[in-house]
Amino acid sequence: MRVAIAGSNGLACLIADAITTNTYHQIIILSRAPKPHLTARGWQVVIVNYDQSHRQELAFKLAGVGIVISLISGPTQIGLIDAAAQAGVRRFAPAEFEGPAALRPQPDALDRGKRDALERLRYYQTRGMQYTSFVCGVLYERFAPGGMYASRIGLRSGIGAEGDYLINIAQKRAKIPLGANGQPANISMTSAEDVGRFIAAAIGLPQWPPELRMRGDRMSCSRLVQIAEIVRGAAFEKDRYDTQSMQSAYQLARSSGEIQEQLRAITLIATASGRYDFQAPNLNTMVNVTPSRFQAWLQDAWKDR
Repeated sequence: MRVAIAGSNGLACLIADAITTNTYHQIIILSRAPKPHLTARGWQVVIVNYDQSHRQELAFKLAGVGIVISLISGPTQIGLIDAAAQAGVRRFAPAEFEGPAALRPQPDALDRGKRDALERLRYYQTRGMQYTSFVCGVLYERFAPGGMYASRIGLRSGIGAEGDYLINIAQKRAKIPLGANGQPANISMTSAEDVGRFIAAAIGLPQWPPELRMRGDRMSCSRLVQIAEIVRGAAFEKDRYDTQSMQSAYQLARSSGEIQEQLRAITLIATASGRYDFQAPNLNTMVNVTPSRFQAWLQDAWKDR
């Protein structure tokens, strides 16, 4: 089967590598520009234009593709969904890779077109194209040296640098959001490499439900900080945030026009509300993938620092 991966960032490459390493499926990388470093790896890079005015051309380039895995968002993803349906693609995985959609507020400041994409996919599902949202919670790479950006993940998120989310390990500082019960919020997490392995394994499933949930680890934010302290061998400065203090931080950032601080506050609020936590990781039970646990992963990520 031909699998098209839309995007060429770090997560896209990890998914592509997992598919080529663990399956016999052929991949193509959809990109708006040439990617010599990907071509050098033996991957076929197809230059595309996602604008609606080029939908026929995009559909032509998707001819013979069985699955599309998207790592693009907004109107470009809508154009890709429409072209995939026109080309007769059997399965589509949108750019999700976080918590379950049902846990997001409406309106959602972190949406980036995800709701529209899911609505479009539900429409095409009635016409025979399956879809699934790959739910993985928080990526371990948020806590790596250099953050997600070091792995070329979340480059347009605005909050992918080291220290942007919960913990700045290098500076030994942490923010612990408290849930409505006054206790530290829980989060589910997975490494980006394991996300790729789970997705590669999911390609062979006979059916795709609307959500396939994977998880490497689950813990409270306070336990997360404890693990970071163990790995670094030092106590961290810790600030606890209840609902009022998180809202105050957001309003202060908004009034001063600090976009990045707004995003940090919104993500902290989302964590406290349970957006990145979930039960029943169904994909873990459906495929033969053993994910890395967070403490072992973090120890390895920081071992030479």
